[in-house]
Amino acid sequence: MSARVGADVLARGGNACDALVAAVAASWVAEPTVSGPCGGGFLLHRDTAGRVEVLDFFAAIPGRALARPVRPLESFDVEFGTAVQRFHIGAGSVAVPGTAAGVGEAHRRFGSLPWADLIAPAVELARTPVVLTEAHARLCAILVPVVTFSQAARAVFAPAGHVVLEGETMVQPALARTLARLATAGAADLYTGVLAGEIAAFCADAGSALTAEDLASYRVIRRRPVEVRYRGHRVLTNAPPSSGGLLLAYALALAAALPPVDDPLSADAVRRFAVIGREAERQRGPALDRLLARGGARRLLGEEALAAGRARVRAGAVDLAARPVPRGTSHVSVVDAAGNAASLTSSTGCGSGVFVGDTGLHLNNMLGEEDLMGRRRLRPGDRLTSMMSPTIVEGPDGVLHVAGSSGSARIRSAMYRVLTGLIDHGLDPRAAVDLPRLHVSAAGIDCEVGFPAATLRELEAGGETIIAWPDRNIYFGGAQVATRRGARLAAAGDDRRGGDAVVVEP
Repeated sequence: MSARVGADVLARGGNACDALVAAVAASWVAEPTVSGPCGGGFLLHRDTAGRVEVLDFFAAIPGRALARPVRPLESFDVEFGTAVQRFHIGAGSVAVPGTAAGVGEAHRRFGSLPWADLIAPAVELARTPVVLTEAHARLCAILVPVVTFSQAARAVFAPAGHVVLEGETMVQPALARTLARLATAGAADLYTGVLAGEIAAFCADAGSALTAEDLASYRVIRRRPVEVRYRGHRVLTNAPPSSGGLLLAYALALAAALPPVDDPLSADAVRRFAVIGREAERQRGPALDRLLARGGARRLLGEEALAAGRARVRAGAVDLAARPVPRGTSHVSVVDAAGNAASLTSSTGCGSGVFVGDTGLHLNNMLGEEDLMGRRRLRPGDRLTSMMSPTIVEGPDGVLHVAGSSGSARIRSAMYRVLTGLIDHGLDPRAAVDLPRLHVSAAGIDCEVGFPAATLRELEAGGETIIAWPDRNIYFGGAQVATRRGARLAAAGDDRRGGDAVVVEP
């Protein structure tokens, strides 16, 4: 649905940023569990001259001028595949939102069509019964405590007394009215206008730490992307203080010193993935938190750190401690025929279950995401860290890949798998996205269905703990890839997360 909205904009003569703005706004209607104006995220943009920059509009710590008690987090456990995860939601979990500001700033800097025209399709979608896809229905079923948390949440997700099922419809008239207001008044209305006043007043009554001062002081930050060379390709990805792009670049820099593995389904490929994944994960901790606060890409990607990491990878002995596992995300990738490219990852977390009055705005639960809070001391206005890794790859033959993924802690795993599929194995976007996924943790190696039984037996015989998944699962994220190779365009959406892709011929 979102991809087709973006494709329509391209067909009308819009550029990559125009298509992205329209597609992201449509996702606020199509996936209100994990996507919305009150989330946070990052945009990586490349113009036709090859200039690339990051827009950081991730969630921030609230509490400026706070003079009231904050409601404690409410927690519940969810069985998610072979893992059990703890979710924290409610008014006390709400961080300062940045998505509306980020999308508005992207349009101001890079867009070509009128803002109102790009938001209009989302307004119409919210007014119209939207049929629930299998992927979104599955997400609602996983997040029952969120989607039934409040009366306003139940009005959206359980209007007939049960959580909406695949094939049933959702209508969001309150969100339609709010999006129509944003289309007319601009994204700033959510921070300094009428909507800002409604959000601040609601949060004061609900026991959230979010204040009017937090909204009014929020700013989108322009950053230089992290850059790494990988087998003759220039890889540009998300910048600190978020960790996802930096650790993805670190993993690729380690792999670049080793010869490519011929078969991506072989035991050698899995072992390579596992040891590099463990080494990248090993870097996370208080030391990295301090580096990220100071923009520590240079040190981690410096020759001394890479030499030490490569030595550990060649030795094949890297252990992991258990870490908390965060939740869901949304991603859009666009490349146009002129060479503009935009890659945006955003999220409301799993959603707080709290909707602002009759606005239809679902607030985020970022303060309830243990992994996002990091270990450094945070003050009101500080950005949370993130695993989001919107990425652009420029190849020596002029190829341009635009990629990103949802999946929280699995984003880096999904991105490494997809990028190495594109670069090392020469796969097209569809084949790269469809590669069986892997993820390493202290519990072992999660292996999605599709690996040969002989591969799994060989890994277990070598001492690896294999967690074999029987299906292609939402757990492994949702990668979206758009590619331009000369005049040829190609794209792929990830059906693990109900993703879609549309190619508009010039």
